[in-house]
Amino acid sequence: MTLHWLIALAIITNIVVILTVPEDRSPTAIAMMQFHMALGLTVLVLSILRLVWRWMNPLPPPPQGLNHWIRISGAAMHHLLYFLMVAIPLAGWLMVSANHFSPSWFGLFHWPAFPGFAGLDKAAGHQWHETFESIHVVLGWAMVVLVPCHIAAGLYHHLVRKDNVLIRMLPGTRLREGV
Repeated sequence: MTLHWLIALAIITNIVVILTVPEDRSPTAIAMMQFHMALGLTVLVLSILRLVWRWMNPLPPPPQGLNHWIRISGAAMHHLLYFLMVAIPLAGWLMVSANHFSPSWFGLFHWPAFPGFAGLDKAAGHQWHETFESIHVVLGWAMVVLVPCHIAAGLYHHLVRKDNVLIRMLPGTRLREGV
């Protein structure tokens, strides 16, 4: 639950940052991009930890009486979100690694280049940078669409279905069983 909310906060913050960063090379824009990269790398690490946690701790059962299509769409949404939580920051890391750029992790240390990318020549690095930038942007827009859908689904469960799906994800709750 803690990982869910930390990752959610980081993703939403990163979406806001990237959508509001000035399109110039000003110190503000550079600082916002550095923050975006550091937070993205944090999402990558936390998401991998969350996947390990999920592998060791299966999901609680869904609410009883849940429509088959809602179960399938919910599972698909979760799988896609997990994929994006890893693939987006990974593509970003690959993108900056191809450019021989080592982002600072909140000023504490420089994140290393992805293995195998440190020795790329400038032309190959540029080509890989462009490829991973395209992937990063397309997947990022998918996340921009899916986050509000995920939030809406939680609100649908709480306000319309009146089941415990949202409640069991709130901090301080112990409710884990299906209703």
